[in-house]
Amino acid sequence: MTHPSLPQGTRDFGPDVVRKRNYILNTIKNVFELYGFQPLETPAMENIETLMGKYGEEGDKLIFRILNNGLDNPDKQEQAKKEFEKILHGKSSVAITERALKYDLTIPFARYVAMNHKQLSFPFKRYQVQPVWRADRPQKGRYREFYQCDADVVGSNSLLNETELAHIYHEVFTRLGIKNYELKINHRKILTAIAELCGGAEKMNDIAITIDKLDKIGLEKVKEELNRKGFDQKQTAIIEHYLSISGTNEKKLLEIKSLLNNNETGKKGISEIELLTTQDSRLTIDLTLARGLNYYTGIIFEAKANDVKIGSIGGGGRYDDLTGLFGVPGIPGVGISFGVDRIYDVLEELHLFPEQLQISTQVLFFNLGDEESKSAFDLMQRLRQKNIRCELYHEKAKFDKQFKYAEKKNIPFIIIIGEEEIKNKKCKIKKLSTGDQQDLPWESLSEFSFI
Repeated sequence: MTHPSLPQGTRDFGPDVVRKRNYILNTIKNVFELYGFQPLETPAMENIETLMGKYGEEGDKLIFRILNNGLDNPDKQEQAKKEFEKILHGKSSVAITERALKYDLTIPFARYVAMNHKQLSFPFKRYQVQPVWRADRPQKGRYREFYQCDADVVGSNSLLNETELAHIYHEVFTRLGIKNYELKINHRKILTAIAELCGGAEKMNDIAITIDKLDKIGLEKVKEELNRKGFDQKQTAIIEHYLSISGTNEKKLLEIKSLLNNNETGKKGISEIELLTTQDSRLTIDLTLARGLNYYTGIIFEAKANDVKIGSIGGGGRYDDLTGLFGVPGIPGVGISFGVDRIYDVLEELHLFPEQLQISTQVLFFNLGDEESKSAFDLMQRLRQKNIRCELYHEKAKFDKQFKYAEKKNIPFIIIIGEEEIKNKKCKIKKLSTGDQQDLPWESLSEFSFI
């Protein structure tokens, strides 16, 4: 007999959890729609060449590859063994795996835009809510299968897009009741300028990937990793100085201007950050923010809930040539993502889910027999026409059993129709939370307030 189990890093969601998740998802979707974004969906799997090489060396290791069909064919087994050796040494092999589960929603979206750019009206604003998969080590707030909620704008260089995306974060967190949060920003061109001070712009990704680990491994380990990547003592000291900059937004900008000493690349990043923080004083400049993905080119975001130790609950940034990876250059873009699973954990820990979320059925009709059930069913259908959620207990049973069913399902009202009620065309309505009970004529039932 097979013992039932789940793959590590995945979860089942029961009714109570699904209602809470839907509360989060619907809140985010409603805000996306409020800002003019349109829904989009892409397949669970992509061709492996669509994904590989887009997330940096660390990200590529976390992509779930899907084995091709037919690998058990005896004629292909020897070749398959050779191809597996390639994969074990970090190479790709379409003979073994041509497809992979998507790692995020951004690269599939870029692929979609590249394939459909001639039919799209730009700027194209889309939102997407789907699961993604990463072969990561499961821990609190980190899963191998999880949902992302993305909003992206492509076909526009305007910083108005960054401003609106920041406001989307503020609006969603406000609606969810997350008051003590921080929305951090930085600019990849500032990181590029630091790389230029350290020997060349081509070192930017090494710097970004390394300092992106600062919260996890600390400054000394970051310095050790920079040394391993070939940065000398002087270059490491520049990066350490950069990472030590603190204080108000204004103070950070003054210090970074001094450090970069009129570097042209850095000046553009600083001017854009100055503009955004002037327009939205709720933004916090965080010069340690790097976003270790290769494709970011401009403003980058990260959102954190300060009352819960769980890491970021959202992030994103500008990627001005992502579609160029698919042979369609010149389409700028910027986007943000919400970490639904982490937001769920935040709302759970802070007790921010509304109590009424767990009310599915509003009214339970007791089952007292065949004739009584027939009358109850007719009345139940009338209530359903008024969008009142109700159900009839599935069989005749003792009152105690039916009461317990209503209590377990958190049903606030019960309706009893017996012989006497059929004769008088009335019903007994009871509110379980207070014990209040009243008789009501059938014709008045659909006007009753089940609150």
